[in-house]
Parts: sequence; C-alpha cells; structure tokens
Amino acid sequence: MIRVLLADDQLLVRAGFRALLDAEPDIEVAGEAADGEQAVEQVRALRPDVVLMDIRMPVLDGLAATRRITEDPALAEVKVVMLTTFELDEYVFEAIRSGASGFLVKDTEPEELVRAVRAVVDGDALLSPGVTRRLIAEFAARSKEPAAVPGLADLTEREREVMALVGVGLSNEEIARRLVVSPLTAKTHVSRTMVKLGVRDRAGLVVLAYESGLVRPGWLG
Repeated sequence: MIRVLLADDQLLVRAGFRALLDAEPDIEVAGEAADGEQAVEQVRALRPDVVLMDIRMPVLDGLAATRRITEDPALAEVKVVMLTTFELDEYVFEAIRSGASGFLVKDTEPEELVRAVRAVVDGDALLSPGVTRRLIAEFAARSKEPAAVPGLADLTEREREVMALVGVGLSNEEIARRLVVSPLTAKTHVSRTMVKLGVRDRAGLVVLAYESGLVRPGWLG
C-alpha cells in the first residue's frame, strides 16, 4: 500500500483528496495536517510514502515544512509533492530547491492526481502536465554562472548525457527512445546518477543540471 499524508489548511480540500485516494485499492490516506508544523509532526510519527503539501499554510508554511522533512536523514524515503493554486506559483522554484519531488496544481484532474502519487513513489519527478518546460525555463532564467557540483566529475559520459536529458524534462521512456536503449536501462542510468550526486530524486537532478551548466537555456528549443 502507498501511504499518503494530506497537508492543507482547507478541510474541504483534504476531504476531497481523501475520498479520491482512499477509493484506490493500492493507496491509503495515513493522516492529515492543517498546518506545516502538524505536517512535520505527522510525517515523523507516521512515516508516509508521500506527502501532498500545500505551499501556503499557517504556523509553518509548506516550504519550511518540506525543508525540515527533506533535511532529516531519518525521513529520506518520504517524498513531498507541493500543491499550488497556480501553475507558475512564485514559490515553485524554491519548492524544488527545498527538496520537493515535484508539484501539482490543485485543479489537477482526479486520475492525474492518482497517477502522480504512484509516479513519485516510483522515483519519477512530478510536474503538472504542460508546466514542465515553463518550469525549466524558470530555472534557466534564474541560473547564474555554473557552480562546481561535487560528484559531477565521477559521472560517465552516458550518465552526464542522461542527466542532461532529465534536465530538459524527458521521462525514462523518452530518454530510452533518444538513446536507443531500453526504458529499464535508462532508469538504471538515472538511478546511478542520483546515487553518485547524492540527490533524492529526478527533481534534484534538474536543479544540478542547471546549476552545473550541464544544461543551458538553448536546450529548450
């Protein structure tokens, strides 16, 4: 079972998500939180697989709560997905930097939300449909001079190539087609790259791809 924690200050939002997720045979809502402080406490107590975290909450906002969760080694297996009202919320960039595995807009179609929960558990970075390239463009616009990234020199040429493709928003299947390899091989390359660079998930690879200069705005096409 995939265990989910709902963190949102709106009771109706939590109730709607709970009804949707609990209806799935492989997903259960393990708990709820009405503010960021409660969310952190619930994550430590319940150890859910996924947290659906609203960005704007009282007491402690979703960004600060996410940082507390992702910086705790004991919670390394917990994936955080940020919830936002607008596709290009001003905090989305900071959310990914804070360690979130991705984000969803609150008006996401029900089937997409369910698919998203399963995807993030499988290790995929999660971005709402149609937002990926705009988010990447935001990374590109804000990026400064390339920074030294520990571990980058240890990557093989193929791993650097895979990291760059992840950085421009390609899925494992798309990477496999681009490199003419199997999806499993592509996933293996992605996993090894994350291990070598010490990042939690694909979203972390996107950040490092831009910060290191491995990917540049010209890749967007």
